[in-house]
Amino acid sequence: MKFVNAQQGKPYNIYKNTKLKLLKTNATIWFNKNCRDHQLQPRYISIKIKGRKQQDMKTAANAIRFCINQEIKFHYKRKQHFNQQLYQAHLKCAHHYYGTWQHIQTVIVRQLTLSSPVMPYGIMRFICS
Repeated sequence: MKFVNAQQGKPYNIYKNTKLKLLKTNATIWFNKNCRDHQLQPRYISIKIKGRKQQDMKTAANAIRFCINQEIKFHYKRKQHFNQQLYQAHLKCAHHYYGTWQHIQTVIVRQLTLSSPVMPYGIMRFICS
């Protein structure tokens, strides 16, 4: 997409960047839910417990599950915020690019889906320990 000056491209860039942040947040939610469902510990969570008894292991598992649930809640709030921003940006762009907004929106979605790396299911065992 080619613009004559920066003011013409500002609503476009705001929409595109907000959409990208929303997609990344959705991927993070998906990742955390999969870790929780498969009872895996993401590397960003480090819980250290000294004992090796079953009771100690159960406490560590509960702490990990709690951390993952808190992370999921945080990202859902973030997703809600990005959805509201995206809606406002969509309305602004629809007004600014009156006749061509549908085409521009299709181009943005195509760019974001082509540029984002595809994460195969086998990668989970390298990210989670």
